[in-house]
Amino acid sequence: MTNGTLLCGREREKMTNDEVKMEDNSAPRSGVQVIARAAAVLRKLQDHPAGLTLGELAKLLKLPRSTVQRIVEALADENFVIAASPTRGVRLGPALLALAAATRFEISELAHPTLQEISMQCGETVDLSVLDGNKLVFVDQVAGGHRLRAESAIGVSFTLHSTAPGKAMMAAMSADNLGKLKSGLKLTRLTDNTASTWEQLDKELEVIRRTGIALDLEENSHGICAVAMALVLSNGELAAVSIPVPTQRFESTRVQLEELLKNHCGKLQQSVGAGR
Repeated sequence: MTNGTLLCGREREKMTNDEVKMEDNSAPRSGVQVIARAAAVLRKLQDHPAGLTLGELAKLLKLPRSTVQRIVEALADENFVIAASPTRGVRLGPALLALAAATRFEISELAHPTLQEISMQCGETVDLSVLDGNKLVFVDQVAGGHRLRAESAIGVSFTLHSTAPGKAMMAAMSADNLGKLKSGLKLTRLTDNTASTWEQLDKELEVIRRTGIALDLEENSHGICAVAMALVLSNGELAAVSIPVPTQRFESTRVQLEELLKNHCGKLQQSVGAGR
């Protein structure tokens, strides 16, 4: 898809004299400024998945329309934005998926030795998951040594509200992001222990924020409990390390598992992000 097609019709207008004047009077242009403005465009499109017109972007960013047009055209050349519809301008493009996948691969590589160390010390399976919209996806796992152990395949997704890693990541979200999540997340009851109201879940999230530890007490599946801690990556994305355990031995090992997570995830957090 060419820029001529992407920014056709009303969206692809010539610069007016006023816009040229605004460009001349703007702050000195530099590579850093261009990158910052391009990032701002992408963030606005992230907030509006249906797409935005050039005029809407210019108004939201308080930039000249011509500046936004040039940035959008450059992003379109790299497939970072694509046409949303004839009337909705542009939206985020598929090239961003590859970048997201690379980020998740990096966290898997960085975290894997920590997962191995935790598993070696407790004998349990240890998982790494990342936030993916309103669910979590397991991206790495080290299997435990017990014959009876809890495992989930890499690539499998789970709900957030019924799982320890999901609740850990929800507790680590900003108030704005959590508010957006609430509007589209249905609190489906999977077992008798699953939180089914936001009042109940909010109280639990507050405890998680204080302790750093999230629990799954047979809330996602009967016979399985888990502990988890969230990780805040340098790009702001969220991940979590979790230890699922068969219920029959969970209480006897819970304190040890929580201490292992606190010790190891604290060090891992320093390696993968800017801290919490």
